[in-house]
Amino acid sequence: MATAVGATPPKAELSKEDETLLILARLMEGGQEDDETIRDLGQLTKLLNEDSQIHQPSKGTAASAPSICSVMDADCVDTMLSYLDMRQPEAVRGHAVLTTAAYLKAAGDDGANNLSSFFLDRVRRGTYDDYILAFCVAASTFPIVPDLTATLFLSEGFLAALGPLMRRKWKSRKVETACLEMLNAACINSACREAVLKYCADWLEEVVDQDPDQVAREFMAQDPDSSGASSVTMRRHSEAVQNMAAVILAKLRAMPPSAASLDDQASGRQGGQSQSQSQSQPQERITPAVTTIEDLSSRFTRMLLREDDNHGTPHSIEGLAYASLQPKVREDLAHHQDFLNKLVYTLSNAQPKSPLTYGALSILVNLTRYQPTLSEEQKKMYQLKAYANAAGKIRQDPLLDDEHVGERCRLVFDAGVTPVLLSHSKFASPASLGLIVSIIFSLSVTTSVRGKLAQQGAVKLLLSAWHALPESESASRRTAAQALARILISTNPSLVFGGSRSHPQSSAIRPLLSILPPDPAADTRDLLPTFESLMALTNLASTDDADTRRAIIRTAWPHVEEQLVASNALVAKAAVELVCNLVQAPEGMALYADGSAGAKNRLHVLLALADAEDEGTRSAAGGALAALTGHPGVVRAIVERDRGVEMVLGMCGEEGEDLRHRGGFVVYNMVVAEGEAGAMARKKIRERYGVEVLKKAAKMSRRGEVVEVILEALKVLLEGGEGSGGS
Repeated sequence: MATAVGATPPKAELSKEDETLLILARLMEGGQEDDETIRDLGQLTKLLNEDSQIHQPSKGTAASAPSICSVMDADCVDTMLSYLDMRQPEAVRGHAVLTTAAYLKAAGDDGANNLSSFFLDRVRRGTYDDYILAFCVAASTFPIVPDLTATLFLSEGFLAALGPLMRRKWKSRKVETACLEMLNAACINSACREAVLKYCADWLEEVVDQDPDQVAREFMAQDPDSSGASSVTMRRHSEAVQNMAAVILAKLRAMPPSAASLDDQASGRQGGQSQSQSQSQPQERITPAVTTIEDLSSRFTRMLLREDDNHGTPHSIEGLAYASLQPKVREDLAHHQDFLNKLVYTLSNAQPKSPLTYGALSILVNLTRYQPTLSEEQKKMYQLKAYANAAGKIRQDPLLDDEHVGERCRLVFDAGVTPVLLSHSKFASPASLGLIVSIIFSLSVTTSVRGKLAQQGAVKLLLSAWHALPESESASRRTAAQALARILISTNPSLVFGGSRSHPQSSAIRPLLSILPPDPAADTRDLLPTFESLMALTNLASTDDADTRRAIIRTAWPHVEEQLVASNALVAKAAVELVCNLVQAPEGMALYADGSAGAKNRLHVLLALADAEDEGTRSAAGGALAALTGHPGVVRAIVERDRGVEMVLGMCGEEGEDLRHRGGFVVYNMVVAEGEAGAMARKKIRERYGVEVLKKAAKMSRRGEVVEVILEALKVLLEGGEGSGGS
């Protein structure tokens, strides 16, 4: 078909390679508006991600087209990486990070080699511009390819040259800032962190401790005519640079290196000292830190509390996120009311999924974190290690005990953190949501605040978090479920849920059920989540909500039944208390009364629990039997069960009034049962000296309702009739 006169001929569809080259050509040319650059970087990221998926190695298949990375030579890679420069707009730099990540994934070994060549070449050139770009690229790629970037960072001679570079008389503040960004990112790697401590700690101390006014005075004394000199001319560090250096020092202080690296660090600081000298003076080998973690914490706290310093807030939050790993810092921060109020305020105004949000949440996690509960075996191993280290006993910082942590949790809760956490949970990333759940989990340990947590929306938060967290975040999901269980144990479910359509009472069952079995990922079995889950389900089943009981029976019954015979007495007691509530529903009654072999076995277990050692277990089992014996099928099964009647009469001989009451009620239900089941029960109870047992029980009892039910049962037995003896 001919093209009409004046019409534009259709544009041929570009290949992926040509499209890539066109984008790179525009990026190389520069001079674009920021939004145009962002658009090109975004399109290049999309092409690289698609290319990565197409060329993923698979069994017996090969990609039909070459990778677009094959057209990206060293100049193209240089152009892409140049957009990581700190002098680029923040939005452009952020998109360049995504493009770089996509390229390194798609290009594989070639991408790693190109990144290495770029970094080493720039460092080798040694101009300020080259240093800035090399440092910015390293800072950006540490989170993307940490192992590769760490190898470049630890290249021979690289770190050793940083100190002299930063101490130059004529320095570039941008080089200094870029270097600090790189060191800050490098601290995520333990080997790099130890290297920074060895080669850069002294310089970082100088930066942090520098008094700007003192520097200015000294400079003016040397050159009185330089009144208009800039801070760079005077070799004065900016406050932003000092703050960033303080953050790096906090990371070094909060995460101390291994013993081996301390030896390396000490030998590196000895300089010209001979080996024999260092061996003869081992105590002087390690130079003590000038700035302590407490000093850094105080600095960050002052930064945060300054109302006019919005730029310092990210540094103060990041620094405190690491400083608060130390028990003394946690204690000081928690008792600083102004700090807590400002931290909660900062979190409330932070953007979702931002570093500021994650840092603030990390501080709150550190302030509220309890020490993990150790099993007996773990305690013994810990003690053996303590003896091996010549400590002689287990030494735990007293600020980490439950009493101190509980007080810190109370202070954090009183600062009004719960509504802010609820607000952030709606838009949080999985990582931030995990931190939010951990904070609520710690706060829920304190029984007295559980009701207030529920009032402030913690139940809704935990339910939403459990459903929102992916399956891969199993630890956070279990934490959310256990925190939910604790709150529901101590609150009235009817008030908590209040007829909510979005979160009905039954919506809590699945999360609670998820922690009923032991954690498959744990090395040791922790029965506390199981116990708390059973207790919470018991509280839910105690309400008048028939749907909740049915849902528990339908979804959780096999797990509940398994816990009835648990070796742990508290778990077994909690399980039988739950059963006591569940059998109030027709579906629960049917599990014991349908005459099947399974029903008879269940009843056998319940009768055995009525004779258990634990009084609470016996009481719960008695309550369940009191409900079940209203059904003739259950009465018949008890009579037919070997020693079934003896176990029931045994409850009537209990010392506790409540237990005698339940026992008397079971006997009453059995003797007044209609038909053959009632006749069999009356006969068997008489044969087992039931009259005498009941008379003795009546004499022992002081409460009117107990005496009344026992006497009613006695009346039926003494009448001697074979029919119903109801009263």
